[in-house]
Amino acid sequence: MQNIKGILVSLIALMENHIANAGEKLLGNVSSIKRRPDERVYISGQMQRHALFRAIERLNWTDPNRGDTYVSNGDGVDNRIEVNLRSDLGGFMDPQGGDYTGRRTAPLSATPAVAMKESDIGRDLLLRLDQMAREHAIATREFSQSDLMLMNFFLDIGAVSISKRFTYKGGFHVRTDFIKHVPEAERKRRVRLFLQASRMITDYANQARNATSGEPQQVLIVFDTILSRKASRYFQAGGTERKNIINELKQRGAVYFLGNDLEGDVSVDQAYRQAIELLSSEATTLFDPAGGDTNVRTFAEAFAVQ
Repeated sequence: MQNIKGILVSLIALMENHIANAGEKLLGNVSSIKRRPDERVYISGQMQRHALFRAIERLNWTDPNRGDTYVSNGDGVDNRIEVNLRSDLGGFMDPQGGDYTGRRTAPLSATPAVAMKESDIGRDLLLRLDQMAREHAIATREFSQSDLMLMNFFLDIGAVSISKRFTYKGGFHVRTDFIKHVPEAERKRRVRLFLQASRMITDYANQARNATSGEPQQVLIVFDTILSRKASRYFQAGGTERKNIINELKQRGAVYFLGNDLEGDVSVDQAYRQAIELLSSEATTLFDPAGGDTNVRTFAEAFAVQ
């Protein structure tokens, strides 16, 4: 039996002629691309989470088992973990928290996507035609020619659809309880949506019409027995470090899936299929600090939120 405490998805995606994540304007009329001091372009972690939740939303709407669940807009997040997947996986901040902390730390986290080598930056000339004016607006826009973008996503399984409730006595924290908000079958469905969405990320800022894709060319999926993100270094590591990372995973009983569309016997599609098959197996369980489905409650019921 495999009991999963954390899932890491590390992937490499090829992006060409893209504005990875447009930054501020330079020199008044130049739309600049975000890049690090080492001249490698990057996409912010915030944009990565946004694009991932858009993919989760599309998958959820077509899932016959979704019930009343949905993914709220990022500017309208509530605390209904039982139905709102963004509230559950993405966390929230409630300034009117009352008797609870008013904050939920997101089980889902993402690193910025970063080019693996120095990027070649070019500029497009943009001309806005105006028949009523003699002078037309001219601007330039930076783009990156071709990048292999490394990105990582991590899911803390013990926090999926589960909240912590703290008990205080005399001003001291004396007890922690775990409150479960959906049955185990729904928790597993949400984990599957996260895994599936990580292979179909396309919603980058101002890039929809340009078909920018973050879909993986290579992927490492880890079903871990502890909370660890060390394997996110895998694709940047040399041969010896890669070998040691894999040996460490094996040593603690973690299960991993490596897919590569360019070489080897296992493609990206096969790696995802194998991972989802194992996740769906009855022999695979999710770490559940709440101890089962005997006392599933909505967030409002658990914390007496008005």
